[in-house]
Amino acid sequence: MTAISLPVLAQAVRSFERLSFDERTQLADEVQARQPNLFLSVLALEGFGASLAQMEMVLNLLLVFYGAMKISGKVWPIISEDIQDRGFKRIGARARPGKAMTPLRQQQAAARAIDEHPEKPMLAYAVSQLSEHGLQAVETETQQMITLVALNLVESIALTAPTTKVRAR
Repeated sequence: MTAISLPVLAQAVRSFERLSFDERTQLADEVQARQPNLFLSVLALEGFGASLAQMEMVLNLLLVFYGAMKISGKVWPIISEDIQDRGFKRIGARARPGKAMTPLRQQQAAARAIDEHPEKPMLAYAVSQLSEHGLQAVETETQQMITLVALNLVESIALTAPTTKVRAR
């Protein structure tokens, strides 16, 4: 069962889209305080040559996902570096590195990964955002890292998803 349903994710996306720049900045500050490792994984993209626009796209994903986590009424633990490492391993196992894929096979693999994922709405949203920003085909190390970090946000949240509501909305 998914911890973040499609209606919750849709509400988070709508809420995020209505935020002003200052409100987004405040939300980013909150994420930095409550989920510092996820926040730092986005900032680390600079070291891999990501532009500010590319980093902003991944940060926006994180802000939407954090909003969905809050709206869900569930309480997540602080996501550790160990959890993030587990997420990277899961992504690597699914991607089967070294096996060259045509764009069609990449799309088929992405559709299969989404279908089998415990957090389908979040993964589908992340993949759609990556595609919308021209990252459906990974051609450089920078693009690879952007894609990995974006997908690992989903993996890390999925790995730590609470199964019951703990606090009221």
